[in-house]
Order: sequence, then C-alpha cells, then structure tokens
Amino acid sequence: MAISLKGDQKISSVPATKTKALRINLNTDIYGTFAEIGAGQETVRNFFRAGGASGTIAKAMSAYDKDFSDAIYGIEEDGRYVTEPRLIRMLRHEVDLIEDRLSRRKHPDKLFFSYANTVATIDFSKKFKGHGWVGIRFQLDPLEDYNEIVLHLRFKETDARLQQETLGILGVNLIYGAFYLNDNPKELLKSFYDNLHKDQLEIDMINFSGPRFMYVDNRLMSLQLVKNEMTNAVMFGPDGNNLLPAQVLYKKNILALRGSFRPVTKVNMDMFENAKQLFFDESKVDPDNSQIIFEITLSNLRAEGEINERDFLDRAELLCSLGQNVMITNFQEYFKLVEYFSEFTKARMALAMGVYNLIQIFDEKYYRHLSGGILEAFGKLFYRDLKVYMYPYKDDESGEYITSENLKVHPRMKELYKFFKNNGKLVDIKDFDKKILHIFSRKVLRMISEGEEGWEKMLPEGVSETIVQNRLFGYSRSRRLKR
Repeated sequence: MAISLKGDQKISSVPATKTKALRINLNTDIYGTFAEIGAGQETVRNFFRAGGASGTIAKAMSAYDKDFSDAIYGIEEDGRYVTEPRLIRMLRHEVDLIEDRLSRRKHPDKLFFSYANTVATIDFSKKFKGHGWVGIRFQLDPLEDYNEIVLHLRFKETDARLQQETLGILGVNLIYGAFYLNDNPKELLKSFYDNLHKDQLEIDMINFSGPRFMYVDNRLMSLQLVKNEMTNAVMFGPDGNNLLPAQVLYKKNILALRGSFRPVTKVNMDMFENAKQLFFDESKVDPDNSQIIFEITLSNLRAEGEINERDFLDRAELLCSLGQNVMITNFQEYFKLVEYFSEFTKARMALAMGVYNLIQIFDEKYYRHLSGGILEAFGKLFYRDLKVYMYPYKDDESGEYITSENLKVHPRMKELYKFFKNNGKLVDIKDFDKKILHIFSRKVLRMISEGEEGWEKMLPEGVSETIVQNRLFGYSRSRRLKR
C-alpha cells in the first residue's frame, strides 16, 4: 500500500492499529481467545474499540493472581511467570479449550487462534524497565495443524502506561501479521513496528513453527532482527532454534570467540579448546555455570557489501553441527560486546582472539567517536572482570611466533599495552598447535570455490563432510571432477 506523490516519488504507509483490528474483526473466519497477564488487557482492548469484535473474540481474560494463574495453567518448574514455557503453556491451553468447547460442525470454516502475553512492566523504582513474552497460535486452514509465532520483547519506555499501550499495538501487529503476512516472514517481522518506534521496545528473540513456516529458518529470522535494528544481539543454539540471550547468559561466566568462521577451521577450534581450558582453570570460573559463544558481527557479514543470507546460513550450519551456540551482534567494538554481556552477569568474562584482532583493539582510529577516546573504551572494556586470551601468529618471513611478549603496537599505545599486560588482563595461549598456523579461512574458502584439493584437512573432523553434503560455500562436485 502506497501514497503517490509528484512524479515517481512514493512514501509507504501502514494501516493504523484500528484499521488492522477492524479488518480482523470483519473477517468472519477468524475467531479466538485473548489471555493477557501483567500489563492489562491492552491488545484485546484495540479489538473491542475497533468495532465488530463479537465475531472475533470468543473469550478475553487475565489471571493476575498467581494462584488463579496456577489453577488455570499449572505451575512452572522454576516457579516463574514471565517465561517462554509459561507463554507456550497458555497458548496451547487456550487452543485446547477452543477445540473442546466449539463444535467443528457448527464452525466448519473458522480459523481458530489463541493470542497470549505474559509481561512485567516497569517497576516503581524504575530500575527494571520490564520485559515480556508475546505469542499467537493460529490456523490458516481449518483442516491444518496450528502455527505458532513466539517473541520476546524488552521495554525501553519509562512509564507503565506507555508500555501498556505499546504492548497493545504490538499485539495487534502480531495477530494481523499472522493472518495477512504469513507468506512473507521478513515483512511480517518488520510489521511488528507498524505505528511504533524502535525507541519504544526491543524485540530480541523470535521463533516461527508450524506447517506454514516449515520453510522458515529461525536463524535467518534472528539475523533479520539485528539487520532491522530491532535488537543489537541475537543467539541460536545447535538445533537452529533461537535463544533469549538474557536467559542463556544470566549470571554466567562467559567466554566469547569472535570470527568470520567462513568456514570454521582447525585454528578456530584450537583457539576454542585452549581458551576454554584456560578459562575453566581460572579460580573465579565455574565450568558448570559457564557459557561459550561463537560471535559473528554484522559488519563481518557485510564485509563484501550486502549481507549474503546463504553465506550466513552456511557459517551457521557448520557451527551448529559442532554443537556451538552462535551470537550475531551489531557491536563492532569489543568494549560494546563486553558492556552487553555485563547487562546479564557480573561474573568473570573472557575474550579469545588472534593477534590481528588484538592489534585492532589498540588502534585509536576505532575510538574517535568517543569523547574519552581509547581511554574511555579501555575503561569500559577492562573495568569489568575480563581477560583476553591471545592466540599467536607465525611471521612467515622471520619464522617468529608473535605473542603478547613481542607484539608491536603504536608507540603511543606502548605504556597502555604494558599496563594491561602486566596486570594479567592479557594471557597468551601457549599450548597451540604449531602445525596448523598456516591455515586461514579465506584460503580454505578460495580452495573450496575453485575446486582445489586439500582443504578438507584444514577443517575440524566432520566439517568437510557437512560442506560436501550440503554444498556449502559454493562447493561444486562437478567443478572438482573437472580439475
């Protein structure tokens, strides 16, 4: 939908919240329930106000009292209420009630749905801005199984009433998108901010499931959240499903490895194994309460221009096959990544990196936008309980291994470098495999795309088989046979 201006110029317009709610209400096939806990019945209010709601709303309810909520939905193992399992339990309970109480003979063409949210708005002290889970379970064909869209939001506004209104608009956008934009998940995702602004809320996790979303890769949906600036960081696990960073990182010891992983090589995994051992040997680190993350920045994904989604999924496929949790972030500078982790934990953290990345940390040009320059960045980076594990580099000309002991930084940075080195913030990875330091991802990538032999030996066990089987990174069997 667009409004024409003079010449060829156009501006896009989006339907008003009332218009969306009314279109749903006037669709005689859409019928379902609303269960909203924690922020008022803000979503269903929009449908009541739009008019014609009796043809859409079978039931609207809130169960603010915990005993009432437990009596309806059961008790969660962790005793919490604003969680994903709670939301899913609500959605499925309400759908079961619809199916049980409404006759299919009487409603053969009805598309049943259940919308739910469980939310905590800002507290009185305004230290905790609030967050919540929002979801919909819905049919697009009476004879088909149900689809689900589940998302997590973090409020940015500092007024409870404004947060309630924001939640109500988001709920309408979700229901409208589920029924009218389901064939284009990327546009559906963008539509969540219709009549909203990114200063009002952050969406940091989403999962699609069901027959109509069988083709949707939730990792790609995670990427869209960061790409569309809906959030600064997303995570997904080895199974490909998206994870909530706040939940995974809460009060954990965190070790992060940044890289292109294009593809993941023996060097990446040697760095991982050595850094993990150093990290777990730290007296302040509990291995059973630790989280290791392979992180890729958006700027890395854009290194060759526009983000290539196929290339992103190839990297994700390999890291997932190795059983790793992957994080995509919008943090080009390391101190921003550490600041982000610090929102969820005060425990010991560590970064594992190669020599080149460490040199970049000590390059002033990356901090010109900060009023305090590199000193401000380093204050934010090392003020926290953080260590950096450095993986060496072999100089081909001299044959020398470059470590923190002989690394050359800009003369102006020498004393700053010494300070952090002498205070134990920089730690060398010493038990590295000298036989693999010639391996670089870009070289492996070129060999794969050009059909050269020998690249398989440069990758961890099982990775080359995954590349061949799934035709990742431009691998072509026919090109290889021609050589």
